[in-house]
Amino acid sequence: MTEHLAEPAPGHRPETMDRAPGGPLPAETTGAQLDEADRPHGPTATRMVLGSLLRRLRESRGISRERAGEAIRASQSKISRLELGRTGFKLRDVADLCALYEVTDEAERATLLDLTRQANTPGWWHEYADVTPPWFEPYLGLEQAASVIRAYEVQFVPGLLQTPDYARAVIRLGHEDALRAETERRLALRMRRQEILRRPHPPYLWTVIDEAALRRPIGGREVMAAQLRHLIDMCEPAHVTIQLMPFRSAGHAAAGGPVTLLRMPEHQLPDVVYLEQLTSALYPDRREDVDRYLDVLNRLVTQAEPPDATPRLLREILRDL
Repeated sequence: MTEHLAEPAPGHRPETMDRAPGGPLPAETTGAQLDEADRPHGPTATRMVLGSLLRRLRESRGISRERAGEAIRASQSKISRLELGRTGFKLRDVADLCALYEVTDEAERATLLDLTRQANTPGWWHEYADVTPPWFEPYLGLEQAASVIRAYEVQFVPGLLQTPDYARAVIRLGHEDALRAETERRLALRMRRQEILRRPHPPYLWTVIDEAALRRPIGGREVMAAQLRHLIDMCEPAHVTIQLMPFRSAGHAAAGGPVTLLRMPEHQLPDVVYLEQLTSALYPDRREDVDRYLDVLNRLVTQAEPPDATPRLLREILRDL
């Protein structure tokens, strides 16, 4: 990636992140020959890379989305979804687009078709399709592929930092009528997501949590106390930064609600913003919108308490329970 994010030194605030990447591909052409280091990680990132490559090929040939859609017997809106990596690819469609875009180099064509096969490989989260709403499934793939995860949470502890008992209580709040088996399935999915933080090369998780979320005794006093102790422990790993937004902050940059921003290891891919709502989610993809949310998160970390104060503040909240 052209941008970088330094891990915060003890006692210092983390550095803010630069603008979202997503510029030229590694090669100085619009071709699809990727070095091994540039190959995507996971099916979701693969779809995004493939879509980005196809978009650059289309634009370099001066072909409209409408014409590309006609070539694969689809609408221009489907071409848009394909280029954003928001839907699956068919080998026949990619082959037809290669013909339309005059991809005559056999190695380049083989790369595109190979990426198509990889993009159609189901991720582990598909095992939980029975408890995963359609709008959340893309996020699961993006989260698994991300190298940096930044979040601001208002009501709850972030899912990647929740204890099993706290997570179960949160799930029950949103699904009061669910049978126990369904609740446990949702819990299993949330715990499985957390495994990314225990990888040999985990993503860097940088989160700001509103004080209100930490003083709300979700699940009761004992459950909340255990959750606070877990957060104190999670302040230790170098790849996790937790900051608190105190009550005394009269106003802050993310007053509108929770925000998550994901950065991919593939340097040609843009950052992804995820805005979860009660029964749906938004994925703003306009560059100016993504940049705006990145600016919001950068301002939040300067308005929040510094990371080295987090363990002390969590212990104070724990004593107040």
